[in-house]
Amino acid sequence: MKTLRLTLLSALLLAPLAQAQMDHASRPKGTPSTTLTVTAAGKTTTYSPADLAALPQKTVKVANAHTHTDQTYTGPLLTDLLAKSGADTGKPLLRTYIKALGTDKYWVLYSGIEIDPASHLGDTIVALTLDGQPLTENGAFQLVSSDDKKPQRWVRNLTALTVVLPE
Repeated sequence: MKTLRLTLLSALLLAPLAQAQMDHASRPKGTPSTTLTVTAAGKTTTYSPADLAALPQKTVKVANAHTHTDQTYTGPLLTDLLAKSGADTGKPLLRTYIKALGTDKYWVLYSGIEIDPASHLGDTIVALTLDGQPLTENGAFQLVSSDDKKPQRWVRNLTALTVVLPE
């Protein structure tokens, strides 16, 4: 437990300040993502857009503060993808965290409780479409949270998810 806290604290403190403060719209976009790698429960699985399209889909409507537009994203709930990948999402996710990485090396952390539909009102999805159209310039996958006032923790060109469970 102590190691987990230190790891999380280190990750938060050592993240480059410039990256955390960089405006979402001005970040370099990186190469478009074409596959998504999920590491959970000691195994790594790679998914294609078709694999994620086969999961139950959730649609979220969000106000994007950076583009000043309302947007509609559709894709599987992050918890559904993690469950498919072997993460035990049936247990309380209070001390679990998820690192999401884009092809541009931009990464963010979500606590497990933030993505748990049983504990949190918002939805976090791995978006496959924007306003009914496949994602293009943001790669095949984009992490989107309906609860964030600004899309600072949305990850375009999403390429990897890593789940860290409590000891």
